[in-house]
Amino acid sequence: MMTSSDWISVTLPLICLLGSLLAGLWLQRLVVPRLIRLAATTKSDIDDVLLQELRGSIVLWSLLGGMSLALRTAPIPAEIVRVAGQVVQVVWILSAAWVCASAFSQLVAHFAAKSRRALPMTSLTQHLTRLVILALGLLIILDSLGVRITSLLTALGVGSLAVALGLQDTLANLFAGVYVSISKHISVGDYIRLESGQEGYVADIGWRATTILMLPGNLVIVPNAKLSQSVIVNCSLPNKKLSVRVEVGVDYRSDLEQVERVTCEVAREVMRDVPGGVPGFEPAVLFHTFGDSSVQFTVAMRAKEFAEQYTIKHEFIKRLHARYRREGVDIPFPVRTIYMRQDQPAAPPARAGEDGGRGL
Repeated sequence: MMTSSDWISVTLPLICLLGSLLAGLWLQRLVVPRLIRLAATTKSDIDDVLLQELRGSIVLWSLLGGMSLALRTAPIPAEIVRVAGQVVQVVWILSAAWVCASAFSQLVAHFAAKSRRALPMTSLTQHLTRLVILALGLLIILDSLGVRITSLLTALGVGSLAVALGLQDTLANLFAGVYVSISKHISVGDYIRLESGQEGYVADIGWRATTILMLPGNLVIVPNAKLSQSVIVNCSLPNKKLSVRVEVGVDYRSDLEQVERVTCEVAREVMRDVPGGVPGFEPAVLFHTFGDSSVQFTVAMRAKEFAEQYTIKHEFIKRLHARYRREGVDIPFPVRTIYMRQDQPAAPPARAGEDGGRGL
């Protein structure tokens, strides 16, 4: 028959487990949501990210704490208590490392979105952040289990040489991706043109390849090692704004002062009204060539980014053509003057006997 002390020794661990579970659910359902709403009113976003990540693990951590207390009060052998305690400790460290890795990855993405040039926002940087924190968590687990980390790192260093030889291409792409991300010569969202002719927006820089989204909607996948060795034109550096030039020609009989005035007025309207234009930018008209059939000049405008130049050119040409028609300015067709040369007719052949008929 069980005594009161036996009942206490059996029920106390169960009470610890049930109490820790209820405490975790109470924190997750009631306390944490209120803290999240309170954090939303602050200027910093760090507390929002941390609370969102803690919300999913708080029940597990509370239950692990209850299990630790239950093991100390349960009537079980000391060896089992020691092994179970190590398991609880390993699970707790793993879950804490996972939460920290996820939180730091979210913080990296958040700060990268605010300061794109100061910190590159790519899947590679986020994965590296997760990997470093999880690796630290693994080292802490090994140290808590009594494994000598220094000897393990030495063995891994020797073994990594063989792995590196077999994964040369993979490691080359990985380190090239790290270099591309850190150098800031190319960032996500930049419009670049490769030496092979492909061009588009950088969608992501991964551990193996960089993804480029072309204007037609196709994706170009470039290995990082090849990208780091290529000649690339970055149309987003040092400034996303770029010059938009349109070539125009008018008839030789046109009043060039009037042409310049009218063209600048249309260009200002385009800068002001068309999305992608730079309001307040003063367009320029530069005459440069006496062409075969027209006086040719260049109109310089400005776009906010590379893809907007096509809309600006489209609207400018339409509006300028309509305005020239109203103002009586002619845009001539190509003219060619052709001179037709007619050769002299050949002399008729002499008749037989005309030269030797006299005196014979």
